[in-house]
Amino acid sequence: MVRGKVQLKLIENPVHRQVTFCKRRAGLLKKARELSVLCDADVGIMVFSAHGKLYELATKGTMEGLIERYKMTSKEAQNYVSAAMDPPQDSEQEISRLKEEINVLQKSLRHMFGEGCSGHEQMNLDELYILERHFGIWIDHIRTKKMQIMFQEIESLKSKEGMLKATNEFLQEKIVEEQGAYDAASVMVQPKGHFEMPPTAVADHINAYPLTVQDQLNNFEGPETGFSF
Repeated sequence: MVRGKVQLKLIENPVHRQVTFCKRRAGLLKKARELSVLCDADVGIMVFSAHGKLYELATKGTMEGLIERYKMTSKEAQNYVSAAMDPPQDSEQEISRLKEEINVLQKSLRHMFGEGCSGHEQMNLDELYILERHFGIWIDHIRTKKMQIMFQEIESLKSKEGMLKATNEFLQEKIVEEQGAYDAASVMVQPKGHFEMPPTAVADHINAYPLTVQDQLNNFEGPETGFSF
């Protein structure tokens, strides 16, 4: 049977309320001990019943020690928040310096785009020094990024070159294998007893016996005419 969802509201019956308080309190303390053992955590629980009775649990040490730790931690957090809300004098000086640099950069941008060429917005020597320093930093960043991109492209091209070389070698091997298989098949399909004279041997034979067709006909006598060889 599926357990129904308990509606969270005040239990009107005082007997049922006391029973539920005892059960939930015991379960809460049990879970706190399990959390302390499993996770090596310091857990402190204080529970006041409806009649003002105190129930407490300190898994490590005493409740007073946990309270002192809580006070110290809360005080440190408050000091950190107050320090963040009230920045020191050095931070204020840094903020003012950054604001000044921002103003100089904005004025420099206006001059670069031709919007600040009027006489009352001319840059002084210090502002020009600051602008020159920033330009040097920007150029260094641009060069560094450019070199990184170039090195990446070179590595990519080297990788592609290696892949193309491997593919070329593989294709060359396949061509050699197919050529060998074709030559072997040509030798196997020749008729039995047929011998094909190599081209160099044919040329040597013709040079050794330079006979023409006409010479063979003159020396030939047919059997019907009574001629003999």
